[in-house]
Amino acid sequence: CLLCHTGPFPEEKFQGTLAPDLTGAGSRWSEGELRLRLVDPTRLNPQTIMPAYYRVAGLTRVAQAWRGKPVLTAEQIEDVVAFLSSLRD
Repeated sequence: CLLCHTGPFPEEKFQGTLAPDLTGAGSRWSEGELRLRLVDPTRLNPQTIMPAYYRVAGLTRVAQAWRGKPVLTAEQIEDVVAFLSSLRD
């Protein structure tokens, strides 16, 4: 996440500036919205550069080793959703 996002992680020296700050993510987005942003972000923003972390169909420029495989498992997606939901203002 920190390649593109900043957040309330003072121990992380290098954080991205391409995407929204994750501070307060749980206050800004519902669990469903967070999940969709991870699973298939183009459903919310067709122009996004954020990759789909679970969807495998219809993707382009996918490395051979990753074709047909999600980046994160369903359990990992739920773990990230739970963590982001805990980030409240």
